[in-house]
Amino acid sequence: MVEADWTPWASVTFTGARHRIVLEVEESPALRHWLAALPELELKLAGHLVADLVVAALHAQDGQARATLEALTVEEC
Repeated sequence: MVEADWTPWASVTFTGARHRIVLEVEESPALRHWLAALPELELKLAGHLVADLVVAALHAQDGQARATLEALTVEEC
């Protein structure tokens, strides 16, 4: 992981956070497969739900990849 940050988020009925995670890893077909599948996975976090997850950016050069992930988590009731 290269960077990670989050900001609080709330709607009328939910509270949670918006997350941004930047990864730098070796570029590979397995990485691209994992990133493609990631938004559909059911990720478990204690006390939270991952409401939305997207791969916001992917840049590959010289065998290295930099992926930016953005997620919205909400607190479980």
